[in-house]
Amino acid sequence: MPQESSHRVALVVDEGSNPFEMSVATELFGLRRPEIDRPWYDLRVCAAAHEVRVHRDMFTLTGMAGLEATEEADTVIVPNRPDPWVPPAPEVVEAVRGAARRGARLVSFCSGAFTLAEAGVLDGRRAATHWRFEELFTRTYPKVRLERDVLFVDEGDVLTAAGSAAALDLGLHLIRRDHGALVANTVGRRLVFTTHRQGGQRQFVQRPLPETADSSLAPVLDWARERLDAPLSVADLASRAAVSSATLHRRFRAELGMTPLTWLRSERVLLACRLIEVGGMGLEAVARASGLGSTANLRASMRAQIGISPSAYRERFGPGPLTGAER
Repeated sequence: MPQESSHRVALVVDEGSNPFEMSVATELFGLRRPEIDRPWYDLRVCAAAHEVRVHRDMFTLTGMAGLEATEEADTVIVPNRPDPWVPPAPEVVEAVRGAARRGARLVSFCSGAFTLAEAGVLDGRRAATHWRFEELFTRTYPKVRLERDVLFVDEGDVLTAAGSAAALDLGLHLIRRDHGALVANTVGRRLVFTTHRQGGQRQFVQRPLPETADSSLAPVLDWARERLDAPLSVADLASRAAVSSATLHRRFRAELGMTPLTWLRSERVLLACRLIEVGGMGLEAVARASGLGSTANLRASMRAQIGISPSAYRERFGPGPLTGAER
């Protein structure tokens, strides 16, 4: 039986679009997911022309829907371009404006932020784009609040990713928003891809990769993830990494773009989300098991990071009706 679809996604392509970002959208939103027992996305590829030459004439796309597909979509993914100094097609810009007026969610990958900015939907708002294009972007669209050197920016109804790999991060973030942490983890495992990198994480590590032993933060991050229910401190993480607390702070800033405590809080919120989705635990137990301590801290942390309360998250992503113990 075909998997039911409930959320319509329009992937708009234009002359020169990059095939990698197109493939990201197809992989995340276009493939059937029989392992996920819930309605999935209905992806349509559309364009202003009947034929579109992709990425310096590498190949040509045909058989696509017209731009009227954007008029019915809940989410519209706009075209990215390897040459962002060339404006997108006027028909595409108008389709993006129409989708914005309708209240559709707008998404861009890499240089796709130029398409959104050309349509005027980023004026006065935060956005991300590839680090190579930051200077060009700020000169061309001074009304947009460009967030430099981040993976992606979530402005609610407009989301922008920095580059090709960051498109996967943003796509999984969207799935997490729509379907919860457990489903996003399932899709991430299918992709053999890290299931959560925060949008504020750096686009690239400035220091060179180690030539021999792994001197990155990965070992200490894995160690901490296994002990999130314990009262971990920065000193504990630094001791595990065999560095001073000051050095650990510098490495977190350089590699992740955040402090150790911010990273810990984020990981604990994600664990709390997974526990709530599984069900069977009251909020006090979830708070303790995730290392957030109290229900008050659980509520405050979830509201700050994902924008909704634990009860609202449980109602949206939990396995069934709320029990008295879970409220």
